[in-house]
Amino acid sequence: MPAATPRPLEGLLVLDLTRLLPGPFATLLLADLGARIIKIEAPIGGDYARYMPPMGRRISGLFAALNRDKESVALDLKSPGGRAAFEALVARADVVIESFRPGVMARLGLDHDRLTALNPRLIGCAITGYGQDGPLAHKAGHDLNYVALAGLAGVTGIDGRAVTPGLQMADIAGGALFAAIGILAALHTRHTTGMGSFVDASMTDGVAGLGMMLHAKQHLDGEPVGPGLDLLAGDRPCYRIYRCKDGGALAVGALEPKFWMGLCAAIDRPDLATDGLATGRHKVRPEAELRALFASRTRDEWVALLDGHDVCVEPVLTLDEARDSAHARHRGLFGTHHHPSEGVDFLHQYVNPALLPGMRPPDDPRPAPQLGEHTRAVLEEAGLTAEAIADLVASGAAAQA
Repeated sequence: MPAATPRPLEGLLVLDLTRLLPGPFATLLLADLGARIIKIEAPIGGDYARYMPPMGRRISGLFAALNRDKESVALDLKSPGGRAAFEALVARADVVIESFRPGVMARLGLDHDRLTALNPRLIGCAITGYGQDGPLAHKAGHDLNYVALAGLAGVTGIDGRAVTPGLQMADIAGGALFAAIGILAALHTRHTTGMGSFVDASMTDGVAGLGMMLHAKQHLDGEPVGPGLDLLAGDRPCYRIYRCKDGGALAVGALEPKFWMGLCAAIDRPDLATDGLATGRHKVRPEAELRALFASRTRDEWVALLDGHDVCVEPVLTLDEARDSAHARHRGLFGTHHHPSEGVDFLHQYVNPALLPGMRPPDDPRPAPQLGEHTRAVLEEAGLTAEAIADLVASGAAAQA
């Protein structure tokens, strides 16, 4: 097997103060691109995601998936010794990413101005619900709140009924992805200017951008967009999910005339070929007939019948089925790795399209770290003596696994 192309962020040092989902997902992307990620965690408890079920012996499966290929240093940033140790790491770092509410880092004496005084090339990134300023900056929230405020919860549903989204759009798309993009942009700026900068990643702002097409449409035509009442939200017979005989479902995305006409021919209903984009009362007949038709066979029977037809129809898979699909297996999207201290196999996933041809993620990912597993080694790299580290541990300002 030829040697892998070096990953683009090799040599980059990221100090990750984030918890739960958005920040760890962002730094997981950076780790796949070659960055060294050091999680800075409180000595007692650490990242809350460590304890979210389902659990291994001591580590959550969720934490294990998000925090592979990272190191853990346990420091109490509220203590003078912990802050001093963190500042020693900052002097060598390229990026500091955090997800506290605005003002927390300043109260710790570790705001961006202070950190860039130690390291002018440092890139800072803060992931928050509503941004560093504005009327909601200090308000608590979760993914559903951000999606609601961005207007996207109000368009997610069917036939006018809003539903809770099935995944964390604001956390991942609004927070993690935009934070990673902002960091990469800041790295390019630093390459040209030699100076660091600050990325203000608001999950509400980021997820609002996902609704750009809906906003643009409503701005011009003035018609309100409700849940399930847009072309790409299930309001047309040619673009929606249909239930099947066995309780499974098919995702029909035959928007263009050639795909819709091909589908109508394949299901022996050429009479519906002109009704794919039917609206209002005109869509009632084709929708009712299609619902009845797709309900007459099981999902897999439809998949077999439509195999070989280029009609933009796919089965709605369960998570288990998606992991075992021919596509996922061929593309290497999922795998498992053994955690030596946990004694179990954890799932890992590679979702990073920025791994260009020739760049391979590690064949055997390093398992998620125990809390404080790398405290001693990392602080020694930063220049702290064994005696100084022992004093930090004895005082509770640091911890080691």
